[in-house]
Amino acid sequence: MARQTGIIKLKGTLGDISFYKSSDGHLARTKGGVDANRIANDPAFQRTRENGSEFGRAGKGGKVIRNAIRVLLQNAKDKRVVSRLTKALVAVTKTDTTNARGARTIEDGDMSTLQGFEFNLNGKLGATLFAPYTTALDRATGDVELNLAPFAPSVRIAGPIGTTHFKIVTGAAELDFANEASNFESAETAILPYDSANTAAINLAVALPAGSALPILQVIGIEFYQEVNGQMYSLKNGAYNALSIANVDTQ
Repeated sequence: MARQTGIIKLKGTLGDISFYKSSDGHLARTKGGVDANRIANDPAFQRTRENGSEFGRAGKGGKVIRNAIRVLLQNAKDKRVVSRLTKALVAVTKTDTTNARGARTIEDGDMSTLQGFEFNLNGKLGATLFAPYTTALDRATGDVELNLAPFAPSVRIAGPIGTTHFKIVTGAAELDFANEASNFESAETAILPYDSANTAAINLAVALPAGSALPILQVIGIEFYQEVNGQMYSLKNGAYNALSIANVDTQ
């Protein structure tokens, strides 16, 4: 892979070289690779087919998660979140000790390794929110909670320059990877002032289907605002909003 320089940037294919634009800029690479039919049938490529199957499963699983939490993710994500999440899920499938290689799944792997995953590397929750919090899940009732004791926002939150207000958000998703489906509920605080006065105790609760046997994932985030002439605006269009996986429960 090479980077294109100069005033004129090319797109398309010229001979054996493909020119294209990505998030890394204008790039070029040579065409090549093994024939698709050979990869699909040649015994020599058995490992390749197995890896491809699991990578595809991880990609679909990432889409299930992203679609589930979309209402919060659209306010807190970076440009590489899709590839980063897929990579994390590939690692999860490799911890599956139940199924044969090539048939390993996310739900049979160690999903706890997803805990702490940051959806926006430009605004990490772990480097933003320093107020202690607890989470709770009751599978029998489907209740999922987030609790924070009173805290001083300007002391316990590392808000970006220009912050005047913020809010805490949480969401929980019941994930059905096999059927590529999910159930999701979210809750949030009011928009609160970013100052040195202690907040009230915060309790956010959502309800998922009772008695679920599916994996449940809880995310926690913080969104920043700037008040201008009495109106609240998402600070820097949400560039520094944080969203992180706080809890993963597979029973």
